[in-house]
Amino acid sequence: MEISGIISAIVIGIIIGVLGRLVVPGRQRIGILWTIGVGIVAALIGSALANAFDVSDTNGVDWIEWLIQIGLAAFGVAALDRSKAGRR
Repeated sequence: MEISGIISAIVIGIIIGVLGRLVVPGRQRIGILWTIGVGIVAALIGSALANAFDVSDTNGVDWIEWLIQIGLAAFGVAALDRSKAGRR
C-alpha cells in the first residue's frame, strides 16, 4: 500500500468514525484515536461488504456504501463504549 493510500484510509476513517459517533445517542467514553480506529476498520469492512453485495460502484456518490460504513462505525463505537463502561 502506498503512502497516499494510507493517508486516504486515515482521512476516510476519521470521517466515518466521527459520523458513526454522531449517530450513537448520548456521550461516548472513548477517545478520538479509538474513534479513528473504529472508523478505519468500519470503512474497510463496509467497502468489502459493498463489493460483496455489488453496490460499491455506482454512478455518482456511493450512498449505500457510505451508509454501510457509517452503520458499522456506529455499531463499533457503541460496542466499544459499552465495553469501556463495563470496566468502570
